[in-house]
This record gives sequence, C-alpha cells and structure tokens, in this order.
Amino acid sequence: MPVYEYCCSACNHQFELRQKFSDPPASECPKCGGAVQKMISATAFSLKGDGWFAQGYCPKTEAPKPAACAGGGCCGGK
Repeated sequence: MPVYEYCCSACNHQFELRQKFSDPPASECPKCGGAVQKMISATAFSLKGDGWFAQGYCPKTEAPKPAACAGGGCCGGK
C-alpha cells in the first residue's frame, strides 16, 4: 500500500498515512482536527537490475557515435 503525506492547514503538522488506492483521502489533522492537504513527495520507486528493458526491449546494437570534427579535433574544424 502506498504511503501518503499530509499537512495540516491550521497547525502545519505533517504526517503520513498508509492507505489503499481506493481509500478516501484524509480530511482532518489527527493533532488538532484542522483541514489537511495531500502533499506531493518524492517516491522511493526505482528499477534495478537487468529487467525487461535490457532483456527484451533494448536493441542489441551499439549506440551511435558522435561524428568526428572536420579538423580532427573539437575546435570547430580549425
């Protein structure tokens, strides 16, 4: 179940609730009973390992290499 962060409009108390997607959002602060707003926060979701991208989706060819400079260096062809 996801964890949602809330902030009270009256006392600025911040708290977290573990809720189902189908649960209604919290409406009052557990500390003072004031109105709360759901906060936007960073997620802890990350993809690690080989997974589907490396095993079946990613083409096996090498990435294209940058074109060489006309002058043989990175000086704008001079």
